[in-house]
Amino acid sequence: MAIENGKHIDNGKPQSTVKVTGTTTVQTTKKPETATCPLATFDLPYITFYYNQKILLYKTTPEQQFSDIVSKMKDGLAEALGYFYPLAGRLGQDEEKALYVKCDGEEGFEGGVEVLEAVAEGVEVAELAAEGNEAEKNSIIQELVPYTGVMNLEGFNRPLLAIQFTKLKDGIAIGCAFNHAVLDGNSTWHFMSVWAELSRTPSSTPSDLPMHNRLAARSTRVPLTLPASAAAHEAVDPNGPAKPLVPRLFHFKADTVSQLKSSMNTSLPPEAKPFSTFQTLSAHIWLAVSRARSLAPTDITAFAVFGDCRSRVDPPMPSSYFGNLIQAIFTGTAAGLLLGSPPSFGAGLLQAAIDAHDSKAIIKRLDEYEAAPKLFHYSDAGMNCVAVGSSPRFKVYEVDFGFGRPERVRSGSNNKFDGMVYLYSGRDGDGSIDVELTLQPEAMEKLEKDEEFLNPVFSAK
Repeated sequence: MAIENGKHIDNGKPQSTVKVTGTTTVQTTKKPETATCPLATFDLPYITFYYNQKILLYKTTPEQQFSDIVSKMKDGLAEALGYFYPLAGRLGQDEEKALYVKCDGEEGFEGGVEVLEAVAEGVEVAELAAEGNEAEKNSIIQELVPYTGVMNLEGFNRPLLAIQFTKLKDGIAIGCAFNHAVLDGNSTWHFMSVWAELSRTPSSTPSDLPMHNRLAARSTRVPLTLPASAAAHEAVDPNGPAKPLVPRLFHFKADTVSQLKSSMNTSLPPEAKPFSTFQTLSAHIWLAVSRARSLAPTDITAFAVFGDCRSRVDPPMPSSYFGNLIQAIFTGTAAGLLLGSPPSFGAGLLQAAIDAHDSKAIIKRLDEYEAAPKLFHYSDAGMNCVAVGSSPRFKVYEVDFGFGRPERVRSGSNNKFDGMVYLYSGRDGDGSIDVELTLQPEAMEKLEKDEEFLNPVFSAK
């Protein structure tokens, strides 16, 4: 269910730390290259997911006026939309029920990005950026980003991108909601970096332009019969009503990340392929969550990675490919086997699944979807699942609009289910990693007390 910021109701009375003061629409400064942009098969599974929400927190100086900052960022946004024009469009469906983005040219078409301005002047950046007090922070953080509870399906009548600028006591929060049927994480942070670049240096040519030919990745037209509304789709969720969830942020220092990787690789024979940082940290999380859930030995636990397929498809697509080019890669095992084996066992399962997902596996998955299109629920990952939906390779702390690096980057509540994980590189760029994890309350309470997870001890070799 969609929630409007600044209008939260509690016992009949508005209760909100953040007050929305105005809303405008920002249009692109250029005419789009094409009037329409077809959605590829890679995009379609996300039509019944929710807008992806990202929040970036920045410190500013007293000399940097909020109104001036917002004005410059709106100008930069208008320029950036000239290159990333699908974000200024709306969803459409042709007579054959194939989905596309309307970018320009249709009578009565009104595109653009929704921009909200808000104030929370009693809130300091440090309150939201520092570690700890997660429960108190999360309610405020959620008010800093628009489109909570808004399904991607609603992009027929809503902007595909909504942005909220919130004035804080000593800085600014930038909350962005992206329609996930239009782009993935790689494209999200590509757009953010170009927007920041154009805000710093107006009228310049971006150093990394997007590639918009989605048909180069997959040209099959897939008809979809869509639900009457987002509410109608939610009403038939086989996973039942949403359960209470607790999001938390855990910071792993660079030396801990490095030692996790070294420790798991030490157990491998010399000829074996070493585990990556992603695989070792993911295995560490998988083990800890399985302990926290108190799974029985015979319970099956799954791990899902939303893997970038740009370099895996044949022919490979450039990193600048704009859209969704990801697929969920699954592995699983019995909880008793996972917990009773060395940590390298879980890392090995992840490595094998990721390595096996080559161009043939990708095509097989596409063929299966095109033969029987399905409208997913974002919670379809299954019982006892852990799923990673972001990458520490994304340069989230290099998004500089002209007043420095973010103090913290967070995700909103959309698309979070029991076991959902977002990984972000640490702010200092030293190899540390932030783990944003969502669990049911009882499991999270156990995880927060799990010293083996929080402060792993490595035996001397």
